[in-house]
Amino acid sequence: MPALDTQFIHLGPDATAIAQPPFTDGSWYEGYGDRHDGDGVDCRLVSMYSFTADWESWEMHPAGEEVVLCTAGAMTLHQQFSDGTTATVTLHPGDYAINPRGCWHTADIAGTATAVFITAGLGTEGRPR
Repeated sequence: MPALDTQFIHLGPDATAIAQPPFTDGSWYEGYGDRHDGDGVDCRLVSMYSFTADWESWEMHPAGEEVVLCTAGAMTLHQQFSDGTTATVTLHPGDYAINPRGCWHTADIAGTATAVFITAGLGTEGRPR
């Protein structure tokens, strides 16, 4: 049985769920885009990551909202909204936050944390922290 932290799921058109090739590194996302960008903005990537350090960058998803569900540890999510306002929320196991469309976000990690992400990945942008 695949594990979500190494083999993500693409939720595609017509309510499909497609297991993805194993995640290797950041270049994996280019292949994901090649495979699924044509599916449109209503699709989602479901992934899980464990973190032991603060994120080194910000990211933003222009195609839709992202759900961040903490499953272990604690993480502090920093959000910069398109209207210029900001928010900070600390997530513990079972807590979730929603990054609105166009919201830049990053996270600080307290020790070790794991989270599941449901992402509208089309057009995702990143910038240094």
